[in-house]
Formats: sequence, C-alpha cells, structure tokens
Amino acid sequence: MTDWITTPVEPHLLRGALEVERTAHGVLPHRLPAWARQQWPDDYLSMVESQPSGVRLVFRTRATAVELDTLPTKTVYEGAPPQPDGVYDLVVDGRFTARAGVAAGNVRTIDLATQAIVTRPGPPGTLRFGGLAAGMKDIEIWLPQTETTELIALRTDAPVETAPDRGRRVWLHHGSSISHGSSAEGPTETWPALAAARGGVELINLGFGGNALLDPFTARAMRDTPADLISVKIGINLVGHDLMRLRAFGPAVHGFLDTIREGHPTAPLLVVSSVLCPVHEDTPGPGAPDFSSGTLRFTALGDPKDPGRLTLNRIRDELARITAARAADDPNLHYLDGRVLYGEADHAELPLPDALHPDPAGHRRIGERFAERVFGAGGPFAVRDD
Repeated sequence: MTDWITTPVEPHLLRGALEVERTAHGVLPHRLPAWARQQWPDDYLSMVESQPSGVRLVFRTRATAVELDTLPTKTVYEGAPPQPDGVYDLVVDGRFTARAGVAAGNVRTIDLATQAIVTRPGPPGTLRFGGLAAGMKDIEIWLPQTETTELIALRTDAPVETAPDRGRRVWLHHGSSISHGSSAEGPTETWPALAAARGGVELINLGFGGNALLDPFTARAMRDTPADLISVKIGINLVGHDLMRLRAFGPAVHGFLDTIREGHPTAPLLVVSSVLCPVHEDTPGPGAPDFSSGTLRFTALGDPKDPGRLTLNRIRDELARITAARAADDPNLHYLDGRVLYGEADHAELPLPDALHPDPAGHRRIGERFAERVFGAGGPFAVRDD
C-alpha cells in the first residue's frame, strides 16, 4: 500500500497556461483569458484554446510514484479514422522519462463540413508514473496537446514543493494547428516544445488549430503576457478560411504587431510565414476536407486567377515587405520565411500526410531548424552579451 499525499492542483504548479478555471471536477487550464474567450462565437476556437498544448504541471519532490486524476475530452472527426488517445509526457530533471494516457473521458464529435460539435460525457481516469529514482528532482507532466484536460487530483508518495525559478527566458509563440501540435506524437514533440527544449527557454504556446487569424483579442492577450521572446506564425489559416483579401491583410498585420508592441516594445519579435504547403502555395482558399481517397486529406477550392485573394506566396511577399518597412524603426523585429523550416526538399523527403500537416518526423525537422536558425548563434533569439 502506498501512503499517498494529495496536493491541490493550483495555478502556481502550472506553466504555459494564461488562466486556470475552477470546474465541478477540478481545474481547467486555458491558453486565452476569460475576457478574450468572451469575444468570439466560435465553438471550435473554444475547443482548441482549452487543449493544453505546452501546458505542464511542474514541481519538485522526492517521490518515486506520481498519480494524476484527469477528465480528458477526446475529439472524433465525423467520417475520419479514429484519433489516437492523447498522452501525458513525464520529464524528470529536463529529460523525457515516460509517457502514459487516460482512456476514459468525454468524447467530442466534430463534423468538419459544418463545424457542428456534439459532446458526450464520460468518466475521469488516472495515470500513474512509478519507479522514479529517489532523491529530490524536478518533475514536469506535459498535458495532451489535443485533449481538453481537467485536472482533478495530484498524488505523490512524498511531499511536493514549488519548483524554483531557474531564470530561463520565456518564449511566447502564436501559430496555427502545426504550432498547436495536432499531428505530433506527444506534447513534448510538438515543434515549439522541441525548439524550446533546445533553446533552453520556458514555452507559452498559443498555437490554435485553425485559428491563427490575426484576431485582436489574441494580440491583446500576447500584449498582456510577460515574455522575453515573441513569435507569430501567419498564413495558412487565413488562406484556408478565405478570411480576408489582400487589401485587409496588410493593415491587420500592422495592427496585430502594434498591439503586441504596446506591451513588449523592445522584446525580440519574430514574424514567421507558413511552411511549404503545396495545395495553398498559389491557390486561394477556402480549404476543405476530402475523403475521396478513403483517408482525410485537404484541398483548396479557390480561384488562382483572382489577384485579390490570399495565397501563401502572396502572404509571404507581403509579410517580407511589412517587416522590412517596420524594421527601419524597430531593430528587434525580424522575419523568417517558413520554407526555411520546411521547404521543397523536406516535402520530397517527408510529405504532408493529409496535404496540410507534417507527420511526427516533420515536427522534429521544423523544431530542429527553428532552434538552429532562431535560438542559435546570430539568430534573433540568441542569448545576447549585453
């Protein structure tokens, strides 16, 4: 019999969340604050912001066994193959140590054609990590990046202490489903998590599947979030939703960057365009799911001859122009063409399985490239001597 010590899951034990909501079961981490969540009518965004990509429990303990009761909400796409259960990654003293899942939970069914969402309630479950080495250690439990996760109870066989501040820089990133990590094998294997580990920084991941849309409330949330390094990845969702035309795009980018700069006037700020996505390079949206091959793939439905509609190449040209103009008065603003992270040669070697998202090997490639180009020597997020 184990003499368990139950520790309430309080906000000070969580990193990577902007807010923590009290629920009937426990606590629910959010990646956008309540005031921002009131400014959209979109159930899909409500779902993805509550999926805790980059959120982790962090504490110090001598425990050799850890249990966590959770209530996950799993996602099923109508007509698509079942999604694998989300996983929780255990990191001990900075090293990936184990992975476990919770089979129980709610089930959310989404119709991709209509975006209709129906949720069926289910029971909570428990994951357990045992056989840990004795002695004081830093524990991180990274939550599933694709499952809304209510945290009910944390149990250990030794007392829990608050982890000290190690003085690492905080990297705040915003992007689309690739940044969210929708196709990564686990929460520590999304490309931002991989890049953060290599860069030695604390990650706050505001990658929202389908929702990197230059929303003003996201810019304001970023403005108000303490951070040392900031990046925004812009392109694929604007094209996929066919959300705006070229005339509206430029002012929207300026407004988004202006708002971030209100709270972070001198922090290194990196604008990143989309990685290569052949279906949308020169063809506008809207994008649409395609099941004609028997598996889920995405296709573009727009007219390539319409000069006012956005494509990835048009967006890259405009982002390069905007950042170059602004950099004349903002030396800490930088631009990175996303095809440096994943381009033609990478696509030939590691094609996008659904024509939109990279596979796990693609996530590793993008994370390694980002760490090298951005955190490495001479990069915009490199450690400065001054």
